[in-house]
Amino acid sequence: MAETPGPDGRPPGRPPAATPLGRFRSEVRGAITPRAGLIMLGVLVIELAFVVSYIGAFHSPTPDRIPVAVVAPAAEQGAEIDKLNSIPGEPLEGRPADSAAQARAMVLEREVDAALLVAPQERGDRLLVASAGGPSGVQTLELVFQKADPSRPLQVTDLRPPNEADGRGLASFYLAVGLVVGGYLASAAASASYGARPPDLHRVVIRLGALAVLSVLSGLGGAIIVDQVFDALTGHFAAIWWIGALTTFAAAAAGMAFQVLLGPVGIALSVVIFVVLGNPSAGGVYPAALLPPFWRDVGPALPNGASVTLLRNYAYFGGHHTATAWWVLSAWAVGGVLVSALVVGFRRRPAAADGRPSPAAAGGTGATA
Repeated sequence: MAETPGPDGRPPGRPPAATPLGRFRSEVRGAITPRAGLIMLGVLVIELAFVVSYIGAFHSPTPDRIPVAVVAPAAEQGAEIDKLNSIPGEPLEGRPADSAAQARAMVLEREVDAALLVAPQERGDRLLVASAGGPSGVQTLELVFQKADPSRPLQVTDLRPPNEADGRGLASFYLAVGLVVGGYLASAAASASYGARPPDLHRVVIRLGALAVLSVLSGLGGAIIVDQVFDALTGHFAAIWWIGALTTFAAAAAGMAFQVLLGPVGIALSVVIFVVLGNPSAGGVYPAALLPPFWRDVGPALPNGASVTLLRNYAYFGGHHTATAWWVLSAWAVGGVLVSALVVGFRRRPAAADGRPSPAAAGGTGATA
């Protein structure tokens, strides 16, 4: 018996033909899942944050209270310091020094960025700088002094220029960037083994051990490249090696902690902290005194900035003024280890109480968390 066609000419019970819009929606759902769409949206947010952070940090470098030692006759020293401190915008912060030798030591020990030797009986003053600490900072200092008193000549003496193969003194910055990126990428690669959240403390220890070994090799490789291959940072091979190892492990341990806490989203958090915020605030392209307040304040507290300080100050300034940087890197490394261990231990505790596997343990055997 033949079926009676419906009003649209098709047999009853047969689905209507898909409209062009319906077919397009079906193809979209087949090509991009909602989860993938959310990830793409997250990528857009990180991308825009990257642009904002870099342009915000570098679009208008402005000096802010750059420390300068001042050597002058006793009767004039106070007035000279007040003169520097009263420059509009407060680009300089004058500090007294008793002699040219003391001022020189203050520059080389990174207590100040420059030293002004005032010579009232001569045609001009003398400015002691160390461009290995950041050539852009030295150029800014020269401009500030020229604008402050154009009529008085200023002789600039560079006490510690960068190595010839170090170009503009950026080898320490690029090395630190590579080490940090290697650290958080290593922790992300480790998450490919049964998920971002290890199910027990034994596997936490194993992963951290693997990251520690990789960090030692990373520091060694970085030292070989900047010292032996390119002669950019020479004469401090062992120091650069172990600074590099600690830098890599600090980023790796912190990256692993983010993943233990947040799962795969922790990888995105690593990118935000170490790349979006860490790189422009590290004091590489511009020293901290030229950065806007936010980047100036956050930079020394991140592994990127701490690593740049350690590498630069050991390569050029005998390791002076590095205590804070050592504490910062160590805190990120130890903090990452402790957070990973404590979170995994806390998640295991309910399972031990009722005898059932915890969600973390169950999720730890798959390819994703």
